[in-house]
Amino acid sequence: MKKKILVSVDAGETRVAVLEAKGSARAGRGGKKNDDGAADQPKGRSGGRGGGNDNWRVGELYVERRGSRSIVGNIYKGVVDNVLPGMEAAFVDIGLERNGFLHVDEIVTPDGKAVPKRGRGQGRRIDELIKRGQEIVVQVVKDPLKTKGARLSMQLSIAGRYLVYMPQGGGIGVSRRLPDGERSQMRKNLEKLHAASKEEGGYIVRTAAQGAGKEDFEREIAYLHKLHEVLERRSKDADAPSLIFQEADLPIRVLRDVLGSEFDGAEIDDQKQFERVTSFFQRTAPELVDSVEMHSHAEHLFERHGAEEAFRSTLSRRVDLPSGGYLIIDYAEALTVIDINTGSFTGKGKGRLEDTITKVNVEAADEVVRQLRLRDIGGIIVIDFIDMARAKNRDQVLKTLRKALDEDRTKTYVVEVSPLGLVEMTRQNVTDGVREILTTRCPTCDGEGVVRSAETVAIEALRKLRDVATDRADKQAHLIRVNPKVARELMRHDSGLLELEEETGKIFLFEGGDALPIDTFEVAESGDQDEIERRALPFQIDDEVLLTIDEPHMYNPGDAVARVDALVITVTGAAPLVGERKLVRIEEIGRSSGLASLVDGIPEGSGDQDSAEGLESGTRRRGRRGGRRRSRAGSGSNSGQES
Repeated sequence: MKKKILVSVDAGETRVAVLEAKGSARAGRGGKKNDDGAADQPKGRSGGRGGGNDNWRVGELYVERRGSRSIVGNIYKGVVDNVLPGMEAAFVDIGLERNGFLHVDEIVTPDGKAVPKRGRGQGRRIDELIKRGQEIVVQVVKDPLKTKGARLSMQLSIAGRYLVYMPQGGGIGVSRRLPDGERSQMRKNLEKLHAASKEEGGYIVRTAAQGAGKEDFEREIAYLHKLHEVLERRSKDADAPSLIFQEADLPIRVLRDVLGSEFDGAEIDDQKQFERVTSFFQRTAPELVDSVEMHSHAEHLFERHGAEEAFRSTLSRRVDLPSGGYLIIDYAEALTVIDINTGSFTGKGKGRLEDTITKVNVEAADEVVRQLRLRDIGGIIVIDFIDMARAKNRDQVLKTLRKALDEDRTKTYVVEVSPLGLVEMTRQNVTDGVREILTTRCPTCDGEGVVRSAETVAIEALRKLRDVATDRADKQAHLIRVNPKVARELMRHDSGLLELEEETGKIFLFEGGDALPIDTFEVAESGDQDEIERRALPFQIDDEVLLTIDEPHMYNPGDAVARVDALVITVTGAAPLVGERKLVRIEEIGRSSGLASLVDGIPEGSGDQDSAEGLESGTRRRGRRGGRRRSRAGSGSNSGQES
């Protein structure tokens, strides 16, 4: 699998996309040139999947906003604010809005040794290891998420291109993604260098070290030790709380993680970021400098490679599969649920139902992993595959899922498929995903995804109207501010409003625009009937106003309907003009409906039919006694008084 990195920089935002395609990276990792001397480019933009001969598609997406960049990897000198033995944890002030969380297992003693794990019954209590007010050096291992502060560790790690250096650690670790033979050789080379240097600490060989030699390790070790010396000097001189080491910005972090045999180049659309990346390569990988290109096309970088569409797709709840099936991704507080459906796919030829289900599940398993990586979904994940009767089919789906996860650099753990077709898995959650960065909680439903229906609010409003009639018994009429959808429900002939008016002897009129929340209920004014009607009526008879003709009349051929909030106005002869904005003259007006004629006359062929009998279709007419008035802010109104 080869990878190409796209970096797009806008005001206040940096976005990075990782394109993937099968095959080997360009020869020499310096960019294979075509006959014209230009580097080959992935093209196409179908669903975030590049077209062209290489069939590039978007594998990972990252976004970082100015003022809210990730702090994972940053090292702080902090002050212990509180020690909680009952939680075996401490809260550390590192200068951020919320204190960081430090578990007892992440503590390193002053002699540089990690303490034994408390879970094994041999560790010391946290209040024996650190005290309130003590200054300590910590590293962020998990960003602040939702209401939780950053997760901290005293076991520091400094990442380079090939190695990760752990000053308080010990021993040599090698990435399991490397071939077995190369892993053994790298371990031997590094152990010799480590013994010769007589320096403390441990190392982890990164996947990107594939193909690196002993000289590369020697150069990297010297660089990491110099970096650690600078860090120690800053930790002694700095006042707590303060930042003493900042991790590289987003493009450098992503590029550093894919610098290996699979790296096929980078394309950047910002000159400053281009210079920063080439400078990084000159220090760490001079042979790759030529593989970094400055985007020079008129079309936006992400649009050209299909990454823009992939970004938009991360906000969609539904993900379609090529076969016709689809995924539904739902986010809950404790976990993420992914449901697989066959959709329009009914199988091919004479295949059985089991074959159809298995094909959709196998296709879905690959797409599920792609969506986990695109959206950076972490925590507990439950995948509801379609039930399969045969164990071998369940094994095939699980094998496909695990094979796809091999490309995921984030730590995952997958459980076997249950008899119900459920797969439970976990994925390490280190920072906010694309969805969390791009969106905010809905102010209307507060993240619930549903609001009360207009009918429900109307029924509650009737109960409140009875209280209004009782509390303001000295007033004859009341003007109530509600959403137009609720007003339409209240003015239905079977809503109970007429019965309530007859019982209480009061008149209720309504105003309000579509911009009002659905559950709005306010008493705008109470007073005499004539006074309230004058305020409630949006128009007077003989007014000439501009209205948008919304739809043909349901019962009167040739006529059409225009709506102003909850008021329905029948426009005589306007059926051919649906969708147009026309000047009409108000002939009759009521609190729920009205009648109007076209000022310019009825269009030819529409017929001059009397639509007065259909004036209040489905509604008991009240003549001129009642009325409606649009919201004073004009919200939801489609009309305007002609001057």
